Amino acid sequence: MVTIESIRAARAQLAGIVRCTPLDYSTTFSRISGNELYLKLENLQKTGSFKVRGAYNKIASLTPEEKAHGVVAASAGNHAQGVAFSSAQAGIECTIVMPEGAPLSKAQATESYGAKVIRHGQSFDEALAHAYVVQQETGATFLHPFDDERIMEGQGTIGLEILEQLPDVDAIFCPIGGGGLIAGMAAAVKAIRPDVKIYGVQAAACAGMHASRSAGVVTPVTSTGTIADGIAVKKPGTLTFALVQQYVDDIFLVEDIEISRTMLYLLERSKLLVEGSGASALAPLLYKRVPFTGKKIAVILSGGNVDITFMSRIIEHGLIESGRYVRFFTTIQDKPGYLNRLLSILAEERANVIAINHNRISPRIVPGQAEVELSLETNNQAHITRIEQRLAREGYQVSPFI
Repeated sequence: MVTIESIRAARAQLAGIVRCTPLDYSTTFSRISGNELYLKLENLQKTGSFKVRGAYNKIASLTPEEKAHGVVAASAGNHAQGVAFSSAQAGIECTIVMPEGAPLSKAQATESYGAKVIRHGQSFDEALAHAYVVQQETGATFLHPFDDERIMEGQGTIGLEILEQLPDVDAIFCPIGGGGLIAGMAAAVKAIRPDVKIYGVQAAACAGMHASRSAGVVTPVTSTGTIADGIAVKKPGTLTFALVQQYVDDIFLVEDIEISRTMLYLLERSKLLVEGSGASALAPLLYKRVPFTGKKIAVILSGGNVDITFMSRIIEHGLIESGRYVRFFTTIQDKPGYLNRLLSILAEERANVIAINHNRISPRIVPGQAEVELSLETNNQAHITRIEQRLAREGYQVSPFI
């Protein structure tokens, strides 16, 4: 049973192993949300996420015989690294089953701790099913990523830290996948401060806990895929669901576009690299999905293990969405001075040319013409509209604005 005493015992077990991560006040996000926002920076935790808390607490509880047979786990990445790190600390063998689409950076980091990584299935749930097969074949102890009391107790230590760092906190926002983090954290916080509101956040594309809460029983959902891969759990845990029903006040859903924009905001405004699952907890506050203002709120940024190549796509997409990057085609006469005239107009409109492609061969033009593809750095959507209108007045046919 997860109790405040068992969570405090977990904290003592984790002393010297995990970091007490900062709780950082954000002026920018407080202004945007209308609340006082404090960011719990678990993206700065060892292994890059909160998962090491529960993993180490669980492995520390194993008997010598269980340790001798090693451990096996299923994870999209963060639990894997937590288990691998903790196994290395304990000197035991570790096998991790990851979905085929798990970020390469997470797989490589897991292997760097000495774990054996097996890729299987297209989702976490398929990887989880295969991990049970591996357990039966090897006799290893299975470490569930969330539906385990020792795991929840380890994650719950975050709640103790938040209450010490911000004693007068009004509410805590926490991402939800299978529910281990929010279940343990809520159990800790509500035992000490039952008046503190606990809010979960899920990606709308894979909202298993939200659906289960609405149905009153654990209910699996289908998923259309989400950039928040760390919380893309179709079926929440039985143990976690019971604690969520008992302690969590509400669950908010956010769209992937809101998560990606939040990731970009965190990188640009706070200089924090946060993965989609971690950024999801902040998204409903920035996009006015919560029915209150003026509250003192802690937001758990649960991890920062995002693949850099994927982050580059997030940045580009975010720049397009915010009107700070645009790409378009137009046609000019293939004669001296015509390209210069086009570029002069863009310069007058204060657009920065990032790339230009001048093409004389295209099915969209006739001989004597050239097609020009331009990528521009712009200020916002209003700036793009002004450029588009200016080019139209100057006689350019521009299509499409991307």
